[in-house]
Amino acid sequence: MSEPASISSGVAKRYATAIFDLAKETNSLKSLEADIEALDGALSVSSDLRGLIASPVYTRDQVSGAITALAAKMKLSQTVTGALGLMAQKRRLFTLPQVLTALRALIADEKGEVTAEVTSAKPLNKAQETEIATTLKARIGKEIKLKLAVDESLIGGLVIKVGSQMIDSSIRAQLAALKNSMKEVG
Repeated sequence: MSEPASISSGVAKRYATAIFDLAKETNSLKSLEADIEALDGALSVSSDLRGLIASPVYTRDQVSGAITALAAKMKLSQTVTGALGLMAQKRRLFTLPQVLTALRALIADEKGEVTAEVTSAKPLNKAQETEIATTLKARIGKEIKLKLAVDESLIGGLVIKVGSQMIDSSIRAQLAALKNSMKEVG
């Protein structure tokens, strides 16, 4: 891992731990979870927000004012609003995506959950989601939270990632394996 990535990862973990501990002390993990989802959604749809947190062009006061206004507009909890303000003043907002990821991991660990990333060729219906979650729960022994994605290039089947394990039952992977085996024969 490069040094800057390592440093920002460490900074993100420290902020995430502090935010998580504060939320746990005030019994507001539920609202923290909602805040994480709201911020993650805002980051994914707003290039202006991504630019604001990453750009060194803005002054500390400009970034702090903008992030405080955004937090108020989004009705984020006091814990998250305060943390965002502090991160803005310390010029650490560039780590926000990593902080959100670390917070998700801390909350999942607290709840005894594991996140499974499920990529399918077409959107899954509720019955399929339930069946996948039930099967994974039986295999892993923990509650499963699904993070769903659609990738039409899979053609069919699923790619499931849980921690460091990956199950690739996609038609794309099967065709690639067939292609490789045909090269070996000829």
